[in-house]
Amino acid sequence: MPCSLLCIAVIFLGIALWIYNWRNPRCNGKLPPGSMGLPIVGESFQFFSPYTTSDVSPFIKKRMDRYGSLFRTSLVGRKIVVSTDPEVNRFIFQQEGRLVQTWYMDSFDDIVGKDNILSSHGFLHKYLRNLILNLFGSKSLKERLLSETEELTVKNLQLWSCEPGVELKQAMATMIYNFTVKKLFSCNDPRSAKKLRACYSAFLDGLISFPLNIPGTAYWKCLQGRNKAMKVIKSMLEERRASPKRQQKDFLDIVVEEMKKAETILSEQTALDLLFALPFAAFESASSAVVLALQYLRNNPLALAELTQEHEAILTERETKDSGITWKEYKSMTFTHMVINETIRLGNIVPAIFRKVVKDVEVKGYTIPAGWIILACTPAVHLNSEIYEDPLSFNPWRWKGRELNAGSKFFMGFGSGVRLCAGAEFVKLQMSIFLHHLVTKYRWTVIKEGDAARQPGLVFPEGFHVQISKKNSCQNVAEL
Repeated sequence: MPCSLLCIAVIFLGIALWIYNWRNPRCNGKLPPGSMGLPIVGESFQFFSPYTTSDVSPFIKKRMDRYGSLFRTSLVGRKIVVSTDPEVNRFIFQQEGRLVQTWYMDSFDDIVGKDNILSSHGFLHKYLRNLILNLFGSKSLKERLLSETEELTVKNLQLWSCEPGVELKQAMATMIYNFTVKKLFSCNDPRSAKKLRACYSAFLDGLISFPLNIPGTAYWKCLQGRNKAMKVIKSMLEERRASPKRQQKDFLDIVVEEMKKAETILSEQTALDLLFALPFAAFESASSAVVLALQYLRNNPLALAELTQEHEAILTERETKDSGITWKEYKSMTFTHMVINETIRLGNIVPAIFRKVVKDVEVKGYTIPAGWIILACTPAVHLNSEIYEDPLSFNPWRWKGRELNAGSKFFMGFGSGVRLCAGAEFVKLQMSIFLHHLVTKYRWTVIKEGDAARQPGLVFPEGFHVQISKKNSCQNVAEL
């Protein structure tokens, strides 16, 4: 009996010691204040709890009030330091490749692939980024994507104007997805494109969910969606590798050529992860941003009026009225670019930027140990009243006279430091072209909308349903 009691006492003592060490992590200096929550799960449930306001999440706000701009926590088994301080964020981003490296939640790598461009480092990241810029870089935008995106936008707005209503988030996502898949794979088979789209739909439903890999959960469905999509993409890759060279190249041809080079660093798995990541990265952010922009403009008639005036002036000054948007015209859309920046700032489509500490970091009198994760909270910067006056209001004019620098310490909508989003300019181009044609040729009325939700990523549970009608006489869609 005494032996049994001793064993029980030892077990309880071990558990108590484990809990104590969990709540009081070792550090060579002074850790930022905070709470590690429950063992293993930490404060994950609070972090992933949905909310519907445009403000900073209740999870972050509560801890900012209690601990300040820098605090520690634990999410999905990882020790995290959250930074809501723009100066700290800038310092951290400047240390890329030295004290820190890019990191995403382990579940993200499981979903997107361990060799994806977002999680890659050093030379591999630079190499993959340059590959992507073949498709989405400035030269491609100017020479091909501007006219192709406009043609697609005109056609779809015509189609939508003949419908009694359209769920714009889904419609925009489908439009951009089909365009991106065509540029990547020259996928002209509607059945193949639809099959791949269904895989991405399941994938997206679980991408921002709690990583619980149990059959029936959103995360489990997400993994299943990835596996199915990867099978389709791998089949396309194998077919293209076995085919002769084509005269008109798409992105898949570029990837195949790179893989055939003698000293290539592009493995098959890296190529597959890259090809998988690009479609959802292209359509999800742009479609969300368009919906947010229309919601904000709807509630700000002055901004909508000035936006319309800017685009009508472009048509008035154009020598050939029916010609497409030129690169010069696109670059002249000053107020439009201000609207886009304000939409990205207020919408906070990307709720956080992660970095993994590879060497102890000293900042603001605290030590962040190697192995920990730093979460730079973008909404806390974008909605800071000391940086932006009346931060929760949609005010595009706040950008007047300010350099629209996506890498600013006060604006991280497209990333920061050396990791700026390679597709950022493509997103801006799509939004600008869509807004140009919408405000000059159409009227739109909201039929049904619900509150956007964040968990912490942005979702539209009830969609955004609008009726789009032509300002002038109807044109036959079949002529396009």
